[in-house]
Amino acid sequence: MVMEEFPAKKLNGFLVLLSVLVLLGLSVYLIVLGAGPAPDLWIHVGWVTLVVLIIPSSGLTIVPPNHGQVVTFFGKYIGSIRTSGFWFVTPLSDRQRVSLQVRNFKTRTLKVNDAEGNPVEVAAVIVFRVVDTEKAILEVENYEEFVEIQSKTALRQIAAKYPYDLFGEDPRAVSLRGDCDVIARELHDDLQTRLALAGLEVIDARLTHLAYSTEVANAMLQRQQASAILAAKQKIVDGAVGIAQLAVTQINAQAGVELSAYEKVAMINNLLVSIVSDKAAQPVINVDLRSLLPELEEAMGKRESAGGTASAEATDSD
Repeated sequence: MVMEEFPAKKLNGFLVLLSVLVLLGLSVYLIVLGAGPAPDLWIHVGWVTLVVLIIPSSGLTIVPPNHGQVVTFFGKYIGSIRTSGFWFVTPLSDRQRVSLQVRNFKTRTLKVNDAEGNPVEVAAVIVFRVVDTEKAILEVENYEEFVEIQSKTALRQIAAKYPYDLFGEDPRAVSLRGDCDVIARELHDDLQTRLALAGLEVIDARLTHLAYSTEVANAMLQRQQASAILAAKQKIVDGAVGIAQLAVTQINAQAGVELSAYEKVAMINNLLVSIVSDKAAQPVINVDLRSLLPELEEAMGKRESAGGTASAEATDSD
């Protein structure tokens, strides 16, 4: 049967302490009085009063700020004290102190297989506090150990539910690395359900460490780099095609030159190579030698004529 926390009956501790001190003084007076010519009865009354004062003194307790006490009387829960101060509760009762402060718990790094079977290392930090002192002390054996075990269980379950990362898959899918807020909310809700039995409130729960395990880290890094390079190349090619199309359009519109299909293909090919290539492009100038052939033949003829004239003059001189 799960019980709920309720306030324990208490009195102002200073008033009870003052009453105890008064009765203590009276008992001492009776003992001293019995040691004189007075009857021995006063000695017995004084000692009985002194022994009886031990019982109410056991009910005095101090509650620090942001702390509480669970009060049990001979094995029965009789309430909790959540108000700080000096109080008097049922004498001979057992009081267990519990902190109501906000606390942090960081899990150890766990090795878990994600949804795709890849080993990953995960760790999380849990922010919680006690909201029900009766459950925290009486419903579980050790609520701090309970938080540790349940946090590991929830973290393993969440990490095994999603892949570490998405590689060109559905962008609406959830991954451990790309959807930190979604993972944090789900981890928070799962832990709150688990820790409610111990009277705890989960304020926040987030991953603090996420990485591939050492045996697959290098291979996964190469996969990520290849995906990034492929995406960058695809974007460069898209831009290069757009630039080539724009160049052809502007040449036709502004220069008034209608390029042939062969010339368009050649120019687009050159632009794509120069833009997509990782190395600096080296320009190549194409020259139509057929248009220069008549001029070249004329120059060669003049040279031959000049050579023949020079040979004839040399012969005459001989």
